[in-house]
Amino acid sequence: MNEILIKQYINRMTHQDIDEFAKQYGLVLKTNEIEIIYQCIKNNWRTLIYGNPRGILNDLKSELEPLTYNKLEQLYIYFKEKLKNYL
Repeated sequence: MNEILIKQYINRMTHQDIDEFAKQYGLVLKTNEIEIIYQCIKNNWRTLIYGNPRGILNDLKSELEPLTYNKLEQLYIYFKEKLKNYL
């Protein structure tokens, strides 16, 4: 059931959603970074949620600014831990 709801949310997700979420946590993204993160989530959400995301995160590390990547990784770890009982 959770996977169905997550998939529906991911399908409706927009670039603006990513930008607003990032700003909410003090991260200002460039337009190309929003696109990179958007594509990453759209294409890899199952692995990001249920699998080992290290390869995906390593790819992002080479595509994003270091400060952006570090904050993104911190947010990922924080929310993965916070939501682990629901996944």
